Amino acid sequence: MFKKAILLLGVSVTCCLLWFAVYDYREAGPIARENLRGVALSLTTAIEHLAVNDPSLKTLHAFHPPDVAYFALIDGGGVYRFHSNPDLVGTAVERGSAGNLPLFSRSETRVALGTGERAYQFASPVNVGGEPLDLVLTLHTYRADAVVRRARLNMTIVLALVGVGWLLSIGLARYAVREERHRDELARREALAKLGEMGAVLAHEIRNPLAGIKGFAQVIAARPQESRNAAFARSIVAEAVRLESLVNDLLAYATDEPQAPDHFPLAPLVEDTVALLRPDAEAHHVAVTWSCPDGLLVRGNRDRIEQALLNLLHNAVQAMEHGGELRIDAESSGAEASLSVRDNGPGIAEEHQPLVFEPFFTTKPRGTGLGLALCKKIVEANGGRISLKSGVGEGTTVTLTLPRTR
Repeated sequence: MFKKAILLLGVSVTCCLLWFAVYDYREAGPIARENLRGVALSLTTAIEHLAVNDPSLKTLHAFHPPDVAYFALIDGGGVYRFHSNPDLVGTAVERGSAGNLPLFSRSETRVALGTGERAYQFASPVNVGGEPLDLVLTLHTYRADAVVRRARLNMTIVLALVGVGWLLSIGLARYAVREERHRDELARREALAKLGEMGAVLAHEIRNPLAGIKGFAQVIAARPQESRNAAFARSIVAEAVRLESLVNDLLAYATDEPQAPDHFPLAPLVEDTVALLRPDAEAHHVAVTWSCPDGLLVRGNRDRIEQALLNLLHNAVQAMEHGGELRIDAESSGAEASLSVRDNGPGIAEEHQPLVFEPFFTTKPRGTGLGLALCKKIVEANGGRISLKSGVGEGTTVTLTLPRTR
């Protein structure tokens, strides 16, 4: 849709530019003619004024405007009463010069001078001392032609710019398509690499429990009446539960997050999650404390956010193998609410911190690497973000930031 809008905008701008260039060029000719006609009318008034003030017409010989090629006054008999060329005064008008213009009527035309120049000729009746004369005024068209040439040049420049613009646009579009294909190819290769990594992790994680289940089952099958078979059966159940947990994590990570945003208080969620964690924490000799202001409301899917928090708490408890303290603090910050989980475990090495939220990355011998990745997916799907701060021997703090409801 965005590409179509850009293409439509480009076509619209191109049409506007082309219309403007053609319109400007087509209007240049009439504008040039109007300019010549205006100059001719002004000069006609000036010449008539000079002739009236000086019936001998001698002062007209000193009248040489730069736009005038020549001008003449013709009487009713077709004789030059005045001409810019004094040698023609008193001679009859020749056909082909001013003789093709009707006398005593206003008219205009284009004529060719002896030098080959195309000039503008304007004829108008004037009254000098009560005698009607015909003024024939021939003007150079340098400035008027410059208007037309400038319009033609502008049209050529606009056409060239439009052409170059479209060529550049086509080039950029082809480059963008190649870049998009390149990104898709990289994404496909990255997906294949992750798929291979996932296959290796799954092969390792599934093979070990299956080997244990197979071995214990073979022992029970060979000697079904031995007393130690009860322990073997419990081991089979434990390994089956481990496989079930792995499959559940994979399904949870691969499934799209449910879009059911709700508004709920954060304090009861933290309290319920800590209650679920308490048996595991006591088994690992971990003391759990928490604080959350009453009335702090957040927006999101309550069950999924509770699952993400429970995963974080389980990770923190498992990191403190020899016991420790686990602290959960919630507070509001503007339009957001932050929930931090702090432990005093061994911490995470600096080189591992950028990878902890990647799927299948783990430093545990029996971990799947999906816990923190699933937490990140849940939090971001609910409009929040997750961050981690850790140091070797200093413990780890994971902070969830969620949208707050006022």
